[in-house]
Amino acid sequence: MLNSLDIIVILGYLLGVVALGLWAGTRGGREKALAGGTAAEGDTTGYFLAGGTLRWPVIGMALFATNISCVHLVSLAQSGFDTGLLNGNFEWMAAFTLVLLALFFAPFYIKTRITTLPDYLERRYDRACRDWLAVMSIVSAVVIHIGFSFLTGGLVLEFLFPEFGGIYTAIIVIAALTGLYTVVGGLLAVVLTETVQTVVLLLGAAVITAAAWMRLGGWGPLVETLQATGTMEKLSMLRPAGDPSGMPWYAIVLGYPVLGIWYWCADQTIVQRVLGARDENHARTGALFCALLKVFPVFLFVLPGLLAFALHQRGALDLSSLTVDGVVNSKNVYSVMIVELLPIGLRGLVVAALLAALMSTVAGALNSISSLVSLDLYKRFRPAAPEKKLVLVGRIAAILALVGSIALIPLLNRYESLFNGLSTIIAHIAPPVTSVFLIGIFWPGATALSGRLTLWFGSALGAGVFAFNSFVPDQPLAKVPFMLMAFYFLAACMAFQIAVSLAKPVTAEQRANAICWKSPLDPLRAPGWPGLGNYKILSALVLVGVGALYYVFR
Repeated sequence: MLNSLDIIVILGYLLGVVALGLWAGTRGGREKALAGGTAAEGDTTGYFLAGGTLRWPVIGMALFATNISCVHLVSLAQSGFDTGLLNGNFEWMAAFTLVLLALFFAPFYIKTRITTLPDYLERRYDRACRDWLAVMSIVSAVVIHIGFSFLTGGLVLEFLFPEFGGIYTAIIVIAALTGLYTVVGGLLAVVLTETVQTVVLLLGAAVITAAAWMRLGGWGPLVETLQATGTMEKLSMLRPAGDPSGMPWYAIVLGYPVLGIWYWCADQTIVQRVLGARDENHARTGALFCALLKVFPVFLFVLPGLLAFALHQRGALDLSSLTVDGVVNSKNVYSVMIVELLPIGLRGLVVAALLAALMSTVAGALNSISSLVSLDLYKRFRPAAPEKKLVLVGRIAAILALVGSIALIPLLNRYESLFNGLSTIIAHIAPPVTSVFLIGIFWPGATALSGRLTLWFGSALGAGVFAFNSFVPDQPLAKVPFMLMAFYFLAACMAFQIAVSLAKPVTAEQRANAICWKSPLDPLRAPGWPGLGNYKILSALVLVGVGALYYVFR
């Protein structure tokens, strides 16, 4: 389906990214990239946190690139085709959560000089909390960040290259290339390649959006088509109660913060970019820059799927290859758009953008897994292990994670909607983590016992309900929207943690020594950079801007 020129573009991109990552992993490349940093071969700070040298543009683009994977490009287009702009809420609501990261979480992490988020839980609660979060973070990185990314990338490549040997061949090739520069180069290689990949990703997504827009003829024909098909609700971001999607506005408002705080403020794969910041202001501004970037996916990733729906209804997009018994299997809508809408050469660019999204997310997840296994698990049992040994263990862990994620693909492929499947899993694992971080950072009265028991209780509750709903899908509990389920789980976890803390309160000395903000206003007292670059001004601009967008697409 792709021309030789497209293949040349794709291969050129792949070789360029791998070469950049390997260069960053060499001693000379690392020293140039760090511009005077102290990270050396075998140094854990340099390998896992880029020597604490990252500036705000790199942090913002790396956060964005790690978040935006093939899952987003493919599954958001699928959701745009099926339900319109609705799942764009996951993009715009993320901006609010990133403001929380910038205002409250990032400065706390930088001030306490933690190396991983489980490291913080040990200081705030106890070692058992650290171990539990480390294991949960590794599992979530393998399943959510790597497994689903491989699945969606594999589906696209299998569709575009039917002669390639199937989905697993495509996945193994991408896994090998991504693993190569990630294992060699560490976080610095990851963020440098992510910076390049962000540009390619946005450019490729903009190309296919523009192509669909021009073939349809603009906004007027889109509205006319939706009116004619009785689907004008597809343009609405906030749906009323009883909406067939299962995502009314109140479910989004209540449920997204549970998922968002875990993902953006308490997930090692994401927050590791912030931990590598050169100082507090760069950490804050990087998070806010990412919040600005999160405005664009609705128009670049979700809207193309809606345009594809309109084109299909008008007979301008042939989806017969995806249609069975009159029903369109929308998983590969994005792939068809690449082939049907783009000229030779540009197809290769957009596929390169897809690979950029896949590789950046997988690379970020692999680096966080390396950090967690080495610093949070292995070092506990081998405290005297030299730093070169820790780096080696991290590299081995990354390779094993690649193998494990590929093995999970048949299980993940059972979801009809990839994005809803991903979000449903997050909704069942995020609440206990969100609880212990929120309460732990803002309330000195939280006890070590409460943190430990909440993680155990919440994880068992989430796993139990998820398994029950999977095996008995026709009972009432399975019909609760996953966003509301996340909110109910968080309420239960927070009530449980507060009750345990109050049952056996901390002493006055323990309260005074608790590693948390003594007042919610403490992180807002830092002056920040002068002028427009001040984090308070930037936060206000983000909140007002996203609020205005919601008003337009309410």
